[in-house]
Amino acid sequence: MKEDTLVQISNRIKEKRREKNITVQDLADRAKVSKGLISQIENSRTIPSLIVLIDIIRALEIDLNVFFKDISTTSEQPLVLVKKPADYDPFEKEDAIGFFYKRIFTQSVNKGTVDIVLLELEPGANRPMVQTEAFEYKYMISGDVEYNIGGDTYQLSKGDSLLFDGRISHTPRNTGTANAVMLVIYFFENKEA
Repeated sequence: MKEDTLVQISNRIKEKRREKNITVQDLADRAKVSKGLISQIENSRTIPSLIVLIDIIRALEIDLNVFFKDISTTSEQPLVLVKKPADYDPFEKEDAIGFFYKRIFTQSVNKGTVDIVLLELEPGANRPMVQTEAFEYKYMISGDVEYNIGGDTYQLSKGDSLLFDGRISHTPRNTGTANAVMLVIYFFENKEA
């Protein structure tokens, strides 16, 4: 099954930027947008406007037709989808040390997108506060995590879950001595629907 179109575009931007050996800051300067916006787009935390997307593609010096070649926009949704752990796709997000993401799958659903990810945090894992253009659901599979959301702190342990608006600045911190693992589900709304 192909990834959702928006995730495919985010991944393509990151892939092409790296192929051309361009830093996030260089791409931001060329496209006349902020470094933070490029990072959020590459990490599927926000959806760029059409104008911004075109500016980024032009800043990468790629023909629009070439950029969008092989990006699937059809949704062939099977009745049953089975994925084995070996099929999960590891990926990186922002300046996160000790954060290991694996995408289980992404799917468009009812004019929105659902992105399901496993996140493993090493003891002492850290990153700056981030925002996501999605609602986020977290389910603790193992370990202990302290979640900072908008300045409030929430303690989570195995079996606990958390749902919040990702547009509020947030970050987790592993407070245990072993790796913490959580299931993360991002619910992106299609604002143009």
